[in-house]
Amino acid sequence: MAEAVTDIETRLRHCGLRPTRQRVALADLLFAKGDRHLTVEELHEEATFAGVPVSLATVYNTLHQFTEAGLIRVLAVESARTYFDTNISDHHHFFIEGRNEVLDIPVSNLEIGNLPEAPEGMEIAHVDVIIRLREKKS
Repeated sequence: MAEAVTDIETRLRHCGLRPTRQRVALADLLFAKGDRHLTVEELHEEATFAGVPVSLATVYNTLHQFTEAGLIRVLAVESARTYFDTNISDHHHFFIEGRNEVLDIPVSNLEIGNLPEAPEGMEIAHVDVIIRLREKKS
């Protein structure tokens, strides 16, 4: 565990973030289970269950700091719910309605073409595709 904490601390420092006890604990929870999609509330619940004393506001602020540092990315699936994605590679998503579950789609499985010209002085930074799924009705 000490090696994992040191790795997280190094990663945070490399991104310009001071590795505070709360940031390290939240990063450990966030990245320990591989690529995943979490809301602020879900990470707060995991932290509480793991005995990490953090407020919901601290989790919110920390996730946004991690986003600004390039450690995670924001995925706005619904207006009322924002997910944070630990996989920052180029990829797209399925969103399963009714379950509020987000799944990765490898970028190689989707081809995007005929994008509009960006306005003067702008360039396209990223294209996010979210394909909404629901259970088939029998």
